[in-house]
Amino acid sequence: MKKKRTYWIIGIVLALAIAGGVYMKVRASRQAATTSNVQTATVKRGTVSVGVSGVGTIRSQQNASINWQTSGTVASVSVSIGQQVKAGDELAALDPKTLPTSVLQAQVDLIDAQTALDDLKKPQPLKIAQAQTALDNANTALNDLLHPTDAAISTAQLAVINAQTAVDTAQKAVDKLKYGRGSAEAVAAAQASYVVAQSEVTRLQNLYDHVGGKPNEDPAKAQALSALEAAKAKAVKALATLNWYNGTRTDSEIESTLNDLAVAKGNLATAQEALDKLKNPTPEDVALAQATVDYAQQTLDTLKAGPSESDLTVAETRVTLAKAALAQASLTAPFTGTITNVDVMTGDLVSSGTTAFRIDDLSNLYIDLQVSEIDVPQIKVGQAAVVTFDAIANKEYHGKVTQVGMVGSVSQGVVNYPVTVQVADGDASILPSMTAAVNITVSESKNVLVVPNKALQTSNGQKSVTVLFEGQQISVPVTVGLIGSSTSEVTSNQLKEGDTVVLSGTTTSTTSSQNRTFGGGNGFGPGFIGP
Repeated sequence: MKKKRTYWIIGIVLALAIAGGVYMKVRASRQAATTSNVQTATVKRGTVSVGVSGVGTIRSQQNASINWQTSGTVASVSVSIGQQVKAGDELAALDPKTLPTSVLQAQVDLIDAQTALDDLKKPQPLKIAQAQTALDNANTALNDLLHPTDAAISTAQLAVINAQTAVDTAQKAVDKLKYGRGSAEAVAAAQASYVVAQSEVTRLQNLYDHVGGKPNEDPAKAQALSALEAAKAKAVKALATLNWYNGTRTDSEIESTLNDLAVAKGNLATAQEALDKLKNPTPEDVALAQATVDYAQQTLDTLKAGPSESDLTVAETRVTLAKAALAQASLTAPFTGTITNVDVMTGDLVSSGTTAFRIDDLSNLYIDLQVSEIDVPQIKVGQAAVVTFDAIANKEYHGKVTQVGMVGSVSQGVVNYPVTVQVADGDASILPSMTAAVNITVSESKNVLVVPNKALQTSNGQKSVTVLFEGQQISVPVTVGLIGSSTSEVTSNQLKEGDTVVLSGTTTSTTSSQNRTFGGGNGFGPGFIGP
């Protein structure tokens, strides 16, 4: 009996096992049939971003076109495209022989202006001493005017006497202009001197004639010749003196004599005026003397204080102007950067305004966008951006918003605002004026449950997803947070990481379960029945 019971138990267990296997096989075949045409995705944790896109062009942080400021022939070009330069580096120069006169004159002006500036900054001990002397003299003159001493008056009186004597002498010379140059006595004396000199010439000539031999051979003959020549020279001089006394005066002699009289009279008037002021100065005289003292004091104070700011400004401006004019003979880099264009060659004949170079500071690259008035309120300085280029395949760059314009422009009824994005990780592949596509991240949620937007369905304002659970498709209502371009954030607790959701357009059958809760515990909601 016991053995027979055992067989029965074994049979029952085998039957149950067979039945269970058949059940599982049927169930698996149903699940495969149910999900064979369904596209799914797994609920994961991730980041959802919302962005504003735009297209713009790359520009450098700073750029400039460098033009010639004068005319001439290019003598040298020192740089090429792509070359790095520093501020102040010479890029090109003109042949000095072809420069305009104004530029050449600037060299002289610079030397003069620099010398004047240096002199202005130097101490002025000599000028200070001279100014001190002028002040002392002015004070002495004022004090003598207000409190004249006997010595001062005596000195002034003596000056008047001397001046009067000079006038008298000059007047006598003028009076003599009415007569010949010399008196009758002077003429007679000159006549006598001439007669004596001529007689001596006759005597020595007779002596010379009676001495035998030749002057170059006989010493006696040579001595006679020497005496004769000296006598002739003395006679010529005596005749000239006699002729001068007998001749009339020249216009220059008359003019000089008259001028001497006028000067003497002027000196007398000045001396007399000085004496009168000492004896009885007028208020005007005192005021003038005081003004002279004040001016001398001001001059001394100015020299001691050194040059004023305005004096230095004027002198420095002259130097600056001369340097600016001289600098037209060459071109230099206005800032540190890269030469991005060269439009000049050695030997070119250029004129003022001719473009020679373009320089760009490529240390920082920027993109200027035009963003619609609808999107611009979402954009803030500091927001991250992703940058791509049609010209640079399969590579993304990153950046951030550095400026949001406050004044928009209207084009065809659309209002756009300027937005500037700085490229943070630019490289040599990026060139100015390239077209860039920019996506600015305006909102972002990190480490949240994420589902594809294709998994979301909306009915009567309620969003839901279809969860694939044990071969069954269950519609689960969800609350959505941030909605990105391809994924969305799920903020409700119906889902959990790892759940499988069905993408829209692939659902074959649906079982509703509003009480189903995903994302909590083991993921099995109420009503779950195990195998």
